[in-house]
Formats: sequence, structure tokens, C-alpha cells
Amino acid sequence: MLTNRSKQVVKREMTWFEKAYFPAILSGLSITIKHFFMKKATVKYPEVKREFAPVYRGQHVLKRDESGAERCTACGLCAVACPAEAITMTANERKKGEENLYREEKYASVYEINMLRCIFCGLCEEACPKEAIFLTDRIVPSTFERDEFIYGKDKLVEPIDQRVDVSKRQTPAVLEFKKDKHFKHNKTYLDKMLGKAKKH
Repeated sequence: MLTNRSKQVVKREMTWFEKAYFPAILSGLSITIKHFFMKKATVKYPEVKREFAPVYRGQHVLKRDESGAERCTACGLCAVACPAEAITMTANERKKGEENLYREEKYASVYEINMLRCIFCGLCEEACPKEAIFLTDRIVPSTFERDEFIYGKDKLVEPIDQRVDVSKRQTPAVLEFKKDKHFKHNKTYLDKMLGKAKKH
């Protein structure tokens, strides 16, 4: 005997009432009837939506800077940090005249996230040195085709006229740092043009 919690089992004959399983049936019915009057756990989505926690991580967004240029420089740190290997990209060189489209000399001509692989851990967001990728509170819509879960730049890059607010995912210290235009990281294409104009 390994413990002192042993219990002696008594094998007694079941009564006719117990053999007919009436007590078990009545017990099961009582649980079912009790659940009829309990508050429903199911939410009728999309008509009714649950309130998300502030730390909820949903669909990704590729951010633009204040002047509308894409922040991503295709450095690949997000792809390296991704434990599920869900991110793939192709880098390209910015051409002359595209300074207002892409923030740096290098940009991602192709940027894809496989939403079936993604575990929404947020490591891509933490690894990005340019604050280009963030996880939002948006839900990834379901579909029947696997190919539709490969999200490219058409779904990831935020529209210029519909910016995605990610301030909840940034600390007050980071938001304060971004206001300082002395750092190259915080300068947009317009800031650089204004700086050149002042020099001349």
C-alpha cells in the first residue's frame, strides 16, 4: 500500500430501480434542464462581438509613416524571429522618384504571411527595428480555401486614408521618443525635404 487513502470497495447488488437506470436518467435530465436557464456562453458572431483584452493579438498590419511611405525595409528580422516560419519576403531597391512610396533605399516588393502557420506570438512585432509590423485587434476572417490565408501586401499594408491605430501596443516611452525628429529613425520623407530646403 503506497498511501493511507485506500478505500474498501463493496460490491452490492443493484435494486430493480437502479437496474432500469432511472436514477441516472433523471440525474442527466436535471443537469440538462438546469442548463436551459443558465446564461448562454455562445456569442452570435458577427452580430454580437466580444470585448477583446488590451493584449489581444490579431491580424497583422504593415504600417506607413506620417507622410504615407511604407516603413518596411525588407531586413528579414521578422521572418528570422518567427518560430512558425510564416513570413516570407522579397527585397527590392527603391528607384529614383519613389522616395514618397518607400521610406528607405530597400523595400519589400513581396511580403507574405501564411495565416495558417502563424501562431500570433508577436515576435515579429518585437523584432522589427522600423516599427513596420504590428498585430492589431482585427480577427482573421475564415474561408474554405487554403490559398486565401496567404496574406500579401494588398491585405497587410494599411490604406493611406484608413490608418490603423496601434498606439495601444506601444509604451508611452516609445510614443515620446517618436516625436523627437533629431533621430533619423523618426524622420519622414517630408522632414528630409524640409531639412534640405532649410540648408539651401
